[in-house]
Amino acid sequence: MSKTTIAALAAVASMALIGTAQAADFSYRSPYTVNQPLNAYSWAGPYLGGNLGYGWGSVQNSATSPNGVFGGVQAGYNWQNGPLVFGLEGDIQASAADDTFAPWKFSNPWFGTVRGRLGYAFNNVLVYGTGGLAFGALRAETFGLSESHTNAGWTVGVGAEFGIYQNWTAKVEYLYVDLSSSNFSITAAPNSYQFGLIRAGVNYHF
Repeated sequence: MSKTTIAALAAVASMALIGTAQAADFSYRSPYTVNQPLNAYSWAGPYLGGNLGYGWGSVQNSATSPNGVFGGVQAGYNWQNGPLVFGLEGDIQASAADDTFAPWKFSNPWFGTVRGRLGYAFNNVLVYGTGGLAFGALRAETFGLSESHTNAGWTVGVGAEFGIYQNWTAKVEYLYVDLSSSNFSITAAPNSYQFGLIRAGVNYHF
């Protein structure tokens, strides 16, 4: 066999090995990852999770300050470009926040948000700001009478999320929520609910 033939066969074998190695490397890429270093942690793609927290606030034109625990679920989608992560998230919560002053009791039985998120990833640690639409119910009770209104408003906050195990992440988040006012017949006044909340949760990233 000539030296030329041997050299050609060696070149073909080398190219085959390189192609196989590259294919193996790319097999580890998440299908949602874009513009990411090969070994970087990926935040891109859809996720689903649950959360538990505590909220505290005040009611317009009332001395009550509803507060209490809440819990719910969230879902979202992230896009990533290098360390920049941006996405959308929605959540819905059941809440035990309430308070009574004199004959008046106000409560917030449920609320939810739909928000944008913009953050910076330090590999498996993501810090972010968030803001968007909020909505929820405010319920008033007095002398056996009750009245509820569902209102929309706005929310803004900050959070941090941590990759903890394979597809699982954990997060902590603070939000300020302002639900717009409604005219309540039993209070003869406009009432709205503004509150802060802190919550912890987990997400599974698909």
